Amino acid sequence: MIMEQPKVTLAGIEAQIVEWLETQPGGANETFIAEMLRTVIRLTRDGTSRGDLKILNRALKELRYAFRIFAPYRSVRKVSIFGSTRIAEDDPYYLLAKNLGRGLAEAGFMIITGAGPGIMQAGHEGAGREKSFGVNIRLPFTQKANRFIQDDPKLMTFHFFFTRKLMFVKGADAFIFFPGGYGTQDELVEVLTLAQTGKSQLVPIILMDLPGNSYWGEWEGFVRRAILSRGYISEEELSLFKVINDVDAAVGEIKSFYRNYHSYRFVRHNLVIRLNHPPSPTLIDHLNREFHDILSDGKVRQTELLPDESDEPDTLHLHRLLVHFNRQDFARLRQMIDVINQED
Repeated sequence: MIMEQPKVTLAGIEAQIVEWLETQPGGANETFIAEMLRTVIRLTRDGTSRGDLKILNRALKELRYAFRIFAPYRSVRKVSIFGSTRIAEDDPYYLLAKNLGRGLAEAGFMIITGAGPGIMQAGHEGAGREKSFGVNIRLPFTQKANRFIQDDPKLMTFHFFFTRKLMFVKGADAFIFFPGGYGTQDELVEVLTLAQTGKSQLVPIILMDLPGNSYWGEWEGFVRRAILSRGYISEEELSLFKVINDVDAAVGEIKSFYRNYHSYRFVRHNLVIRLNHPPSPTLIDHLNREFHDILSDGKVRQTELLPDESDEPDTLHLHRLLVHFNRQDFARLRQMIDVINQED
């Protein structure tokens, strides 16, 4: 028998609201909380429809829950893996994905998959339950979580694709795509678009194939013939992804991306690139010569911690470059990160 949840009313939570207001000490996030509450009040004044309120309510609850699940693992780098649900367990792609999951876990990464069968299950089987997150989707036909993530506390089930996609992207330090259908193509194009437009952090985007197979080779050929040739993307934007057919090479690609580069953040009008090692004068000179086309003003230079970065304590010890980036050529910025990682 399914027990009904008690109905929540404004009168019923009035005491909770008053207690919260009286006990909150303020702090850095107070403004955001106040803006969210003001938005809720405005929704009632706008006469927002019940259907729209249900969308907002469910999306907020899904994201709150997902943020809570991911929060304890904030400092662990994660890799999102995508691919077909229709891959059988005896398929060579399944073995490739399982070996990749194992290799990533052994290298210290956790993995995120859609929690279903096929490639998603293979990734979880290889990485193991302790190193896995599952972001399942509730569909008209049941997509049951695979046995390697079922009942794990790091398994989440979403109603909306857009909240699920947000968690795939927000939590990932790299993306790996195996062959798949419409869903895989949708996720790949969105990840590439976010990277191209700077709406997400630049991270490795790997298209994984079997040796001798041409799924991603044919896909890249289509991109070159139908999109690049018409000027819809630039040659540099092809560097946002890489086709790889070896597990060690894929793991190595991700590890090398974070060998010196750590992360970046926009501070006012400037881009701050955080590094694991101090940049040499030779590297800085190289960056200024090779990437002058993406500088809106001045030159790349070393900088100390900026005051606006004090809200990220895990990055305070890192070295920094200050870049007057034009906020347009993100594919070239991706190439700059590759050069940064080449320094001995």
